[in-house]
Amino acid sequence: MDVKYAFKRNIRQWLHIFVYLAVAYALASGVYAQEHLQPETRKHFLWSMQTKKNTIYLLGSVHVLKSDAYPLAPEIERAYEDAQRLVFETNMDEVNDPAVQAKMMTLGLYTEGQTLNKNVSEETYKLLEQKLTAAGIPMASFNRFKPWLSAVTLSVMELQKLGFDPSYGVDAYFFDRAKKDAKEIIPLESAEYQLKLFAQMDDREQESFLRQTLEDLEVAGTMASDMVDAWKSGDVDKLNSIISVSFKEHPDVYDRFVVRRNKNWISKIENLMNQGDNVLVIVGAAHLVGAKSLLDLLKVKGYIIEQR
Repeated sequence: MDVKYAFKRNIRQWLHIFVYLAVAYALASGVYAQEHLQPETRKHFLWSMQTKKNTIYLLGSVHVLKSDAYPLAPEIERAYEDAQRLVFETNMDEVNDPAVQAKMMTLGLYTEGQTLNKNVSEETYKLLEQKLTAAGIPMASFNRFKPWLSAVTLSVMELQKLGFDPSYGVDAYFFDRAKKDAKEIIPLESAEYQLKLFAQMDDREQESFLRQTLEDLEVAGTMASDMVDAWKSGDVDKLNSIISVSFKEHPDVYDRFVVRRNKNWISKIENLMNQGDNVLVIVGAAHLVGAKSLLDLLKVKGYIIEQR
């Protein structure tokens, strides 16, 4: 397998897979077509806030799915129909910009003279080597990859092997629909900013991210059932418990990719309140659970939020 060729060919997928790796695997493996047959009385990973002039919906996204995950629950579809403005983590069309693609290659690869084995511990390097060997991939293919890019590469490879595709993710699904329906699309971040979230990690943080990915890959299958049940039923506490276990040994990764971004997004969401048009905010499910989640931060400010 030519890993660098696969990297270039699947650039859109690389930019769509971010830090919710364990969440994405488990949710993707179990959200199936029968989902919409569940009783309509159940809750969903969907919330709403009523302001004086508009409604703000917040939907937890599953970033990777199979094609048979659709249709989504009617309550989720109704929230989309009721919204005139859609908010996403980023503008997904940006990933097709050659400049962004080139930036990712520049940020993700070591310069001449630097290699992965010189920048991670021997233990981490051996764990990665074992994973690649099991997949039939020579370790030499990853020698120039920085730890964060190694982690994302492994994740995409695993998802593809299992038959999952980010193009079927909830955010991708509604992004494409919003464009066709001429609804306003508002990004919370730029694609370049998201790339820098990875690239600006120091060596310790990057290795921590790679180690978490390697660990999560080993238990993704066993986590799937519980995580799917939690997401489908809107069980925030259960999903938060599972995510907490995944990030327990890597609090720096969680802080960088979840907590800090939640704090940055609050003011942007508040700016959309009382503007007249209803808004649907779609972010990764991990941003809507636990302390310092978007929901938690909004409630602290006094906003009343209802789970749908």
